[in-house]
Amino acid sequence: MLESWLGRQMPTPRHGFEALNTTFLQDGAVVRIGRGITIEAPIHLLFLATGAPESAVYWRNLIVAEAGSRATVIETYASRDGAAHLTNTITEVTLESSASIEHYRLGRESDAAYHVGGTHAHLARDSRYVSHVVTLGARLARHELDTVLDAEGAECLLNGFYATRGQQHVDNHTRIEHRAPHGTSREWYKGVLGDRSRAVFSGRIVVHPQAQRTDAEQANHHLLLSRDAEADSRPQLEIYANDVKCAHGASAGHLDADALFYLRSRGLDEARARGLLVYAFAADVLARIRLAPLRQALEQQLAGRLLAGESVKELLT
Repeated sequence: MLESWLGRQMPTPRHGFEALNTTFLQDGAVVRIGRGITIEAPIHLLFLATGAPESAVYWRNLIVAEAGSRATVIETYASRDGAAHLTNTITEVTLESSASIEHYRLGRESDAAYHVGGTHAHLARDSRYVSHVVTLGARLARHELDTVLDAEGAECLLNGFYATRGQQHVDNHTRIEHRAPHGTSREWYKGVLGDRSRAVFSGRIVVHPQAQRTDAEQANHHLLLSRDAEADSRPQLEIYANDVKCAHGASAGHLDADALFYLRSRGLDEARARGLLVYAFAADVLARIRLAPLRQALEQQLAGRLLAGESVKELLT
């Protein structure tokens, strides 16, 4: 089974890190959901780096959803505090006709770690792929997400959030290919940047000539908490069909001074007012996370990183 699926969605490595993963892959996971099967409980894959300092790990994962199946898969990457290591990981996702996968990818590694990852998803007729990519760790984190809508009626929703501090650097590169008619894609990525950190978003939507009646939207927004933080955004549309509905947009800015003044005038001190505005910026992305325990855990981690340790409930009281 592995030989028939391994490398199917990523047949030719595009850069050195993908080639290294293919050459040195050590371990990984295989998730195969049989035809017509629905798995209600989420499947959680935890990858914990505990090796020697300056070590490297190479993981390859396969997720195969057969026709009419449905499941939720969570990938979590974590490591010990202060651990310096390289994680090189690739996940290949195949959705057959009318299959549905909700895929969470959580980066919670040490602030001294380096993470290079990729996800390659292929969608068949009337299938639905929902991706949530959340990055809250690593000194340098890069993730490439390629989604191919290869048959009529395919749909993908890409949801991303990242929060950086110190001198962290986060790259998100996405590519959505519409190769067939009546495809739908929605992409929302947001980042909160503090201190001297940096984030890069490069998103491309390609609509092939035969992909008429495509409906695609892309948005990327950054909130800068420091004058030394830097955000680079590159949304792109490549359209070769003439009957489509496509839009994209990007923004970057600091907290709104008027909104901050308004909250201060209602009795909140500056720290709480800033924290509430930061949470409001991130709330719509987090609200799309349907798993309540996971959403609450991410809110708690975000509070520890950006809201001076206070919970959202404390900010509102």
